[in-house]
Amino acid sequence: MRRKIAVFIIIVLCFLLQSTLFQAWAFASISPNLLIVVTSSFGFMRGRKEGMWIGFFCGLLLDIFFGSVIGFYALVYMYIGYLNGFFRKRFFPEDIKLPIILISASDLAYSLMVYLFLFLLRGKFQFFYYLRHIILPELVYTIVVTVFLYFIILKINQKLEEIERRSAGKFV
Repeated sequence: MRRKIAVFIIIVLCFLLQSTLFQAWAFASISPNLLIVVTSSFGFMRGRKEGMWIGFFCGLLLDIFFGSVIGFYALVYMYIGYLNGFFRKRFFPEDIKLPIILISASDLAYSLMVYLFLFLLRGKFQFFYYLRHIILPELVYTIVVTVFLYFIILKINQKLEEIERRSAGKFV
């Protein structure tokens, strides 16, 4: 129960930061995608199932507040969390290379899916403009923020795992 409350607080806090503070700090109207960082991080730290659920709730928040169709972002984030969960066995907390690569790939995949389904299907064929002015700047900004946010999420996850191990030891 403690983990669910902590994850809920992390999701809501990152959503609020992404939609308020980082919108004010946007460079050329580009802001980092903190919910991708949260979804990807919990995906490769906790596995496919938890990554999928966290991704679903992160996407659902975006759908409710910013989406034109309920379920689009929830589905995209759910897939991202699930796919990051495949790397749980290759994840080592002290190595930051895998998280940076996975979060970068997740943000790139997210941006490409948004372009494909929200712009290309509407007849907006300016992919290279979108790539140069939106996808790549957001990717760079997200990577910079990831360096700081990832370690906060990692410490919270390690603390929760330590508490879970201690409480499981009491019942044995």
